[in-house]
Amino acid sequence: MADFNKVLTPGDYEKGELNVVIEIPTGSNHKIEWDRERACFMLDRVEPICFAKPCNYGFIPQTIDEDGDELDVLMITDQPLTTGIWMKGRILGVMKFVDDGEVDDKIICVPEDDRNNGDCYKTLEDLPKRVLEQIEFHFNHYKDLKKPGTTVVKSFEGIDVAKKVIADSIARYDEKHPDVKFAKDAKKFAEDVKGKIDEALNGASEK
Repeated sequence: MADFNKVLTPGDYEKGELNVVIEIPTGSNHKIEWDRERACFMLDRVEPICFAKPCNYGFIPQTIDEDGDELDVLMITDQPLTTGIWMKGRILGVMKFVDDGEVDDKIICVPEDDRNNGDCYKTLEDLPKRVLEQIEFHFNHYKDLKKPGTTVVKSFEGIDVAKKVIADSIARYDEKHPDVKFAKDAKKFAEDVKGKIDEALNGASEK
């Protein structure tokens, strides 16, 4: 299996697009997690079936959230996705969330190309109200049978706040992996140089 943190980048989040790896399908009570040390998926635990996930659950590669794990994603689709696939997602917003005293925010996405609904979801306001209500209820209560009251959904915020959360998570990852940051900087430098050369050549050809 590929190491997603090596073969994928976070995506072009500034343009509202992300690369997302799916861990848990909608409707599953299996808490499947990406084990970054072994570069494979593991079943961390089995949740009570009454707390099956209301949407697909995954992560953004090359990110670290404040809880020390990859930044989580709630991917909303009409049908469950498969554990282990990666996809491009469109950012709708972020669920600000605290789990046992730790910040554990969740980026809310839909597929970047959804021809079934005509890409009708652009912001959180476009989602059916009941979808967000179910997500909020789930994350406020899914640990109630073992640790009641330890999870709190603080708020749902829009795209700009989501992008800030993503940028901070990328910065944490880059700080721990300077080789990745160096590669990103080198790629950006090369693209900037190429752009300037192309611009100069186009200008010269017009004269």
